[in-house]
Amino acid sequence: MTKNEFIQRFRYHSMPESVHTYRHSSKLKESAVLIPLVELDNELHVVLTVRAKHLKHHAGQISFPGGKYEKSDPSIIHTALRETHEEIGINTDTIEIIGQLKDYQTVTGYNVVPIVGFINSPMTYSIDQNEVSEIFHVPFHHFLQSDSHFSLPIERNGTVFQVNFIPYQDYNIWGATAGMLKDLVNHIR
Repeated sequence: MTKNEFIQRFRYHSMPESVHTYRHSSKLKESAVLIPLVELDNELHVVLTVRAKHLKHHAGQISFPGGKYEKSDPSIIHTALRETHEEIGINTDTIEIIGQLKDYQTVTGYNVVPIVGFINSPMTYSIDQNEVSEIFHVPFHHFLQSDSHFSLPIERNGTVFQVNFIPYQDYNIWGATAGMLKDLVNHIR
């Protein structure tokens, strides 16, 4: 799938319900992530990060660049762009925002707004070692293959919900990141 095909599908398909059904009953902290896409040799790739192993929360997990909304952020989109710049060094003026997916509530108490955007080539990453240990690309077509998606029922506070997994090579993409990717795939199918 090319960038133009992706944009056409993203903009003209209606947003389906999220695969993630977990909901909190208490107030959540607002946050945003960027689902960064790049087109390399006429093929789409998703940019993912491995969180630094010394972090208190989600150490070593696969994630999108993103983080908590700050009062100084003029918008939730700005949060995603600011965090992307801080974590992987991509200048915000090289990112083309396409839209956003439905909010995603995490079991750790965050309401995450997934922002979808393209990083225009050429890309030069600058990793913040305090937050990220690695950046890697996954061809988007991997996520389009339904046999790449798995889910397991998990119970939390008396509620059962599905946790998504999308393995890729030696990486185990799971949880919120896998759920958002599944939502994105469902949206453009």
